[in-house]
Amino acid sequence: MKTTLRTDITVEDICKGFVYNELEGKGLFGLSGKLVIQPEYQRNYIYADGKKDVAVIESLLKGYPLGLIYFNKVNDDKFEVLDGQQRITSFGRFVTDKFAIKDERGMQQYFGSLAPDKQKQILEAPLLIYECEGTESEIKEWFRTINIAGVPLNNQELLNAVYSWPFVTLGKEEFSNSQNANIQKWSAYISGSANRQDFLERALD
Repeated sequence: MKTTLRTDITVEDICKGFVYNELEGKGLFGLSGKLVIQPEYQRNYIYADGKKDVAVIESLLKGYPLGLIYFNKVNDDKFEVLDGQQRITSFGRFVTDKFAIKDERGMQQYFGSLAPDKQKQILEAPLLIYECEGTESEIKEWFRTINIAGVPLNNQELLNAVYSWPFVTLGKEEFSNSQNANIQKWSAYISGSANRQDFLERALD
């Protein structure tokens, strides 16, 4: 597998054309439509808890690096996020005023209400991105490898990473959708989270 380090992409670049699906709770596109933020092998967005998503923004405001991000280069005009979709979705949601952070006085601040210098600091933050090129099996194996650290993938999330086919997509639409009215009914019998694939795992069992 071939990798190329990119240092010329900023938060603002990624946020151009950012699309977030509120119903399914996932980032869809960025980088002016060239970036697929949550390809089928990715887990659902789990940072929307008022802590992890806020921590991403606070890191940008403090000048802390966000760590390496990996893209799968499908072709010159299409990329998929291999690793970093939680961070990308977090700052994409913030820049599009989907959630607020607290300032030094404890006041809620959306991106649109931040001082211009703070907005600029976030937008101009550089990102370290590796573009990866390889076969589908190489890309998926690499995805599994780089997700050992951090918030570990559970068994079903690992299976989704390997088996990303139309059947799995349809299954996730039904059993991994936190907006599904059946979730509350199923929760009486199954403990777990739709976002973490617990209901999908039980359905497949």
